[in-house]
Amino acid sequence: MTLEWQVFLNDDGGGRTYLEWMLQAWGWTLGVAFAAWCVAIPCGAVMGVFRTLQGAPFLQRVGQVWVELFRNIPLLVQIFLWYFVLPKVFPVMQQFSSFWLVVMALGLFTSSRIAEQFRAGIESLPKGQRYAAMALGFKTWQLYWYVLLPAALRVVLPPLTSESMNLLKNSSVAFAVSITELTMFAMQAQEETSRGVEIYLAVTFLYVISALTINRLLNWVEVKLRIPGQSALKGPTMSAGH
Repeated sequence: MTLEWQVFLNDDGGGRTYLEWMLQAWGWTLGVAFAAWCVAIPCGAVMGVFRTLQGAPFLQRVGQVWVELFRNIPLLVQIFLWYFVLPKVFPVMQQFSSFWLVVMALGLFTSSRIAEQFRAGIESLPKGQRYAAMALGFKTWQLYWYVLLPAALRVVLPPLTSESMNLLKNSSVAFAVSITELTMFAMQAQEETSRGVEIYLAVTFLYVISALTINRLLNWVEVKLRIPGQSALKGPTMSAGH
């Protein structure tokens, strides 16, 4: 009897196949990654803008503290802080499920890296763009919204693609707080069946398919956003550890 047709019992006494369990775990993996991505992108973009605001040292400091705080604490430690510590300090957070706590931890961790990518992308643009917009009387928000961010987005898309793939892989730490995503499924199913080869190969295949889909999708976006007649912009370089 092949693995995908073996049936195990749920807590309620019902049965389902390991294939069904694996596909459900895949859904949890994609759900965690997508929700965290929705947190990471806007937070990272805002903090990246803060770090490049001229004449606003307080906001620059806020962006710097944000990046250093979330980037320098290991992701697994941050998840434990969100799951075990913060609900004790702020009792209202006890109403949130472990899914949303993991999403916030993973999203904010990733936002610190995306903030650096946006900062590097904005700073890589020719200074003349900023000065020309200021000479035309653009306000600060208009300068960023209409001039700097559209150009910087084209620059940061390549590293943003890699970061999105990393976010998908980092979602595997959700098993630490009992979210049944692919990694937890693999661990539990292997213990129950002792068929680790088939299980881990199947889980690896799903991770690869998911990562390649993200890669191709964002590459397609990059091509669509590319200025006609212009070669692909080189992404910002970041020092080791960023």
